[in-house]
Amino acid sequence: MGILNTFNIGVSGLQAAGGAMGIIGDNIANAGTAGFKASRAQFQDVLSTSLKGIEGGDQFGAGTRLAHIKSTMTQGNISRTESMTDIAMNGNGFFQVKGKEEGLFFTRDGSFQFNKDGHLINGDGLQVMGFQANEEGEVTNTLGTIGIGSTTIPASATEKVKFMMNLNQQDDVKQFDIKEPEKTSNFSTSLTIYDNIGTARLVTVFFNKVSNNNWDYRVTADGKDVEGGEVGQFVELGKSTLTFSGKGILQVESENKLSFNFKGASADQKIEFDFGESVTEGGDGFNATTQYGSTSAVSKHSQDGASAATLTSLSFNDQGVLRAVYNNGVTRQVAQIAIAKFQNAEGLFKVGKNLYKSSTHSGDAAMGKPGIQGRGKVLSKSVELSNVDLATEFVDLMTHQRNFQANAKTITTADEMLKEVLSLKR
Repeated sequence: MGILNTFNIGVSGLQAAGGAMGIIGDNIANAGTAGFKASRAQFQDVLSTSLKGIEGGDQFGAGTRLAHIKSTMTQGNISRTESMTDIAMNGNGFFQVKGKEEGLFFTRDGSFQFNKDGHLINGDGLQVMGFQANEEGEVTNTLGTIGIGSTTIPASATEKVKFMMNLNQQDDVKQFDIKEPEKTSNFSTSLTIYDNIGTARLVTVFFNKVSNNNWDYRVTADGKDVEGGEVGQFVELGKSTLTFSGKGILQVESENKLSFNFKGASADQKIEFDFGESVTEGGDGFNATTQYGSTSAVSKHSQDGASAATLTSLSFNDQGVLRAVYNNGVTRQVAQIAIAKFQNAEGLFKVGKNLYKSSTHSGDAAMGKPGIQGRGKVLSKSVELSNVDLATEFVDLMTHQRNFQANAKTITTADEMLKEVLSLKR
């Protein structure tokens, strides 16, 4: 009987509208959840009977049903924070986190922190995955959990000193005397280097012109730092020669790997002094020491040694690279955040706690670095907010409320009609 079937159709409408209300309620409840992605209901009609059988046409419907719940993977707004471990995803992709027993999960919530063991974790203690840096601080393609490891770094002896400078071609030739170095040199400069055990040593380099296009340089130190030296007296540690062309371009650096024997150090130390690449006649001399007719001066110098140090701070840059800063001024890369990309992100399976797992619908995760091959970029000191639009949710709430009321009216109307049928026999 058609009236009785109307009851079932009305009930299907109530169930579908009720399910949609639950989805909207969940969206509204998570409007303040970091990285949350809203869902929306998708309905399908239910076909029951055809008056013409297999010929089709003239078909009775049997109501509706909630067929799918689709995640909306649109970008949420980015909110700035004061925590250096907060990371926001801007674009396509997910952070990957790992539990000891739970396995791998994916999330858009970048509210991370370091635990007592130095591992980067989310709020539930799952460890964040990233690409590891090697001993030289270069990020590799090795995937693993992000951790700071040791908070100290060993000392590193100076192996190379680099100079960019000019020596005045108009200076007079001088005969150098170690007893009166300031008076018998044309120019001098000082810098700090580090011995084999990481002790800072102040050395002074004296330059003296020996002919039109040739300069000697001598590396010296105070006698208190050198075996057999006397305090207050300069001791020569090594000597070499620079040869320039007639145009003031550096042509030849004589053997420049000098041997140092600092007091208290473990062994003789070889240090290379580099004054820039030699160039052929007619070259521009860029990045090389020159001999022009202007005041002798050092443009810059650097050395690659460092003392032992302890960790002072950590920070992520906008490429998702974790950098460690030590109290000797050294900065090292530790790791880089890994980004998971899916063929169908809407097919991911929600497991709660702002986490997803891969499924047959989503496909497997393709791991990569931020901003590469369609993966989103990351922003440090930021968190992605929920993508729930409350205005849209309230409009949908009213729409489904009206649908619920309309289906309820269908049932009450069918009930009135059934009463009339029952009253026919009186």
